[in-house]
Amino acid sequence: CYFKYAYFFTDSFNQLFHTNYEVFNHFAQWTNDNVGTHFSVNQILLPVGVSFYTFQTISYSIDVYREEIKPVRSMLDFGFYVSFFPQLVAGPIVRAAEFIPQLYKPYILTKYNFGLALFWILKGLTKKIIIGDYIAVNFIDRIFDNPTLFTGFENLMALYGYSLQVYADFSGYTDIAIGVALLMGFTLPVNFNSPYKAQNVGEFWKRWHMSLSSWLKDYLYIPLGGNRGGTIGTWIALVFIVAFIILISGKMLIVYTFVWIALLCTFLAVWIKSFKAWLITNINLLITMLLGGLWHGASWQFVIWGGLNGIGLVVYKLWRKISPYEKYNNILAIAIKVFITFNFITFTRIWFRAETMESTWQILKQISTNFSVALIPDILYSYSNVFIMMLLGFVIHWLPTNIKDWYTNLFINLPFPVKIVITVLTVFGVYQAMSSELQAFIYFQF
Repeated sequence: CYFKYAYFFTDSFNQLFHTNYEVFNHFAQWTNDNVGTHFSVNQILLPVGVSFYTFQTISYSIDVYREEIKPVRSMLDFGFYVSFFPQLVAGPIVRAAEFIPQLYKPYILTKYNFGLALFWILKGLTKKIIIGDYIAVNFIDRIFDNPTLFTGFENLMALYGYSLQVYADFSGYTDIAIGVALLMGFTLPVNFNSPYKAQNVGEFWKRWHMSLSSWLKDYLYIPLGGNRGGTIGTWIALVFIVAFIILISGKMLIVYTFVWIALLCTFLAVWIKSFKAWLITNINLLITMLLGGLWHGASWQFVIWGGLNGIGLVVYKLWRKISPYEKYNNILAIAIKVFITFNFITFTRIWFRAETMESTWQILKQISTNFSVALIPDILYSYSNVFIMMLLGFVIHWLPTNIKDWYTNLFINLPFPVKIVITVLTVFGVYQAMSSELQAFIYFQF
């Protein structure tokens, strides 16, 4: 909280109470006074990987408390678990119960695991640099930087492109991390399972950033009460979220709004039993998604993004009870479900990607009011290489699982010299595709 949210709390306090406090690094001052260093005290630098190793240390504490694992034998073992470099800065989030037992097993690297690890690494590099970075540099970043300079169709395609980019970028990193760890003898959890094949929002979050989704479920959602109802932790978390949102807004009007919402919900819960049951069942789900949004950053953008995904989960739970189409699993029904889910997730990403609320509304306005059908052929021609790359990325993503397993095993079983040739060609292709300005992985900022 200190490192990640110090600036947010200071700015919010100044805005609410019209003060002029500045961030002060007390740790740096203490070090300067006691050790004689000369660190800057007027800025706080975010430690590399702070969000991910915080999750992992929480996992260790809880897993030991629950007696799912025994404490490590030494501080060095604990430090190795927390700072394991392949996945340190962007995941996947590794649980203590999954990783620590591997510390005490002998190192083994089979021929199969070597081939699989090499495949994961090459796949990750290809996703990140050849697909993700290419469409970002040549199209997506330009649109989001100045949405009003482009048509509604270009803004819409940038949104679809960003859905592909963030997947290629983030899953590309975790693919590389899983491959490198496997070469070192450690098995990390798979973090993505073709998320855009999801047929509903609930399934999407079981396929996307799976290590975070399962972490939030097991260490937050279920301890809060799950779908059984609220606990004391539920109300503490709710107060925490409300306080965050009030600080983000910087306006007392938000306080009054939350008071009225609380009174209305209390009244409806007392008089309408069905509403009370619905509130008890879904309040922890909404809290989990809102906290997941705030974990990404303390801003309206992430509050709305998390809130929309929470609402999407709640709406789907209601819809599947009355939907006449839920029982159908033919190709057409699956395609429609995937289409609706993918478009909803893409829509929510406007708030995830746009840097300001003003930029968000500009994008939505351009899509709704400046959508010129006559210009679409010219736009497709002008950005033909980008759209071909996007189409290729989505086609590969939506390939059946058995085809992906086939070419994975084909690579693993190739003779070693052939693997070397493919590796060299892939690295050469990645090098040629790299932009002049290296694009940082998206999740490095978190």
